Amino acid sequence: MTKQFNPSWTLLALAISAFAIGSTEFISVGLMPLLVSSFHINLAQAGLTVSIYAIGIMIGAPVMTLLTGRLNRHRLMMLIMILFIIGNLLAASAPTFGVLLAGRVVAALAHGIFMTVASVIAADVVAPAKRASAIAIMFTGLTVATVTGVPLGTMIGQLGGWRWSFIFISMIGVIGLLADYWLIPRNLPLPSKATVRGVIRVLTNPQLLFALLVTALGYGGTFVVYTSLSPLLEQQMHWSASAVVLILVVYGLMVALGNTLGGRWANARPLIALFKMFSGLLITLLILSVTGYSHWLGLLTVLLMGIFAFMNVPGLQLYIVQLAEQNTPHDITMASALNISAFKVGIALGSGIGGQVTTNLGLGWTPIFGAIMVAVSLVLLLGLIWLARPAKSTDRHCVQN
Repeated sequence: MTKQFNPSWTLLALAISAFAIGSTEFISVGLMPLLVSSFHINLAQAGLTVSIYAIGIMIGAPVMTLLTGRLNRHRLMMLIMILFIIGNLLAASAPTFGVLLAGRVVAALAHGIFMTVASVIAADVVAPAKRASAIAIMFTGLTVATVTGVPLGTMIGQLGGWRWSFIFISMIGVIGLLADYWLIPRNLPLPSKATVRGVIRVLTNPQLLFALLVTALGYGGTFVVYTSLSPLLEQQMHWSASAVVLILVVYGLMVALGNTLGGRWANARPLIALFKMFSGLLITLLILSVTGYSHWLGLLTVLLMGIFAFMNVPGLQLYIVQLAEQNTPHDITMASALNISAFKVGIALGSGIGGQVTTNLGLGWTPIFGAIMVAVSLVLLLGLIWLARPAKSTDRHCVQN
């Protein structure tokens, strides 16, 4: 007798695993002083634990998709979580800084393929009208990790040593592994075999390429400001350091709210929903460029930015899957993987621009340059809307805009 799986429980299992994976992404940020002391390195070297992890995700998502494309989805999720646990245990037991970095790379490879596969599974286990909401639930694990997992892991490291932070994350990974084992269906459909030609097909399709650029630029626009958010709150809005900690927690809650709302709004017409979301983000960033020196108005604008910051994530991930279903049906998983890479490109691009703007022009200019990135993504979205029009009149099953 075939075991029946409840989609809600499957999404919960994915969210738990996403919580573990989200916790490890930025955990080393809070542990850097401890790593500097433990390995006798400088802060720039300690920063490699973050940058190498991001590079591992960017490269690992498509490469791991090529290597694992024909594995049973349930079995693949087991292997992903085992790889994740191994990477964090390797980091926890690292005798040298090089071994710690190796553990980070292993965990990053698991991260990239997890987000790729989990997004497709979340969309597959629910009715078509609820796909964006399902992806949003899965991504909620990442959001909650940002709000609670990273601070909790940092606190554990400060109390018991940095190695215990990675052990803590490994334990959450074990819980995610068990949840995935029991709650993810065994008979999910296998995608077509991922190939290098599939990468080329995705990147040479105008709609898919535009969508990937929208992800990188639109999502990355927030990070021009976000990477300097604490100095912005302290130096320009004159909030105390203790108040900033609380503000960042509330900001995380706003992100969680925006992520949930974005999933619901993108269910029916993701392209139009994304245009509205990015328009709201653009307006908010322009307002922040004016209110950034105000104590209370600046704070309210920052919290509003939190709502719009990651609201677009479920819609972006759903839309790339829908476009691949329509244009390159053999490359759905690869399109999803490349979109995960595009998110990381956006983070790197946005934070890099933010650092240069802060150094050369000042904190107050970061919202302007973030708004420019988002404005370019809106132009690309208009291009996607235009490209979708002919298909809508000829194909009843085209991507809804």
